[in-house]
Amino acid sequence: MPNNYLIKGPVTHELISLFLKKIGEKTDSGGHSVFIGQVRADKINGKKVKLIEYSAYEELVKVEADKIIKTVLSEFNDVKSIELVHSTGNVKAGEISLFVLVSAGHRHQAIQACSKTVELVKEKLPVWKKEIFEDNSHEWK
Repeated sequence: MPNNYLIKGPVTHELISLFLKKIGEKTDSGGHSVFIGQVRADKINGKKVKLIEYSAYEELVKVEADKIIKTVLSEFNDVKSIELVHSTGNVKAGEISLFVLVSAGHRHQAIQACSKTVELVKEKLPVWKKEIFEDNSHEWK
């Protein structure tokens, strides 16, 4: 499992499977919501994105991710757990860079809390991305 919410390279299907296997241990949860963020091969100014290079302020990621989870848990009283993993380093178009899994007693809060978690990750997590194009030029986002 990743340390401090970050993983080097793409989030693998194997890692996602490990998280999904853990669902069976959560017998107090009846609803689970998953968000999987995948790198798109966008065309920007006529150039196609081949990968994104993610960088992070690693020490602050844990602090901010803990705050995000605490915020969501306080807002949604039926949520039992929140798992999140974000990539660092290079992630190619078609690969996964963000995984969020929210478990709750019921589906409605799981879905809403998952959406809230993703929005807060995008807004507050100190992770930056540099889009690398097929011609090896780049653009910071």
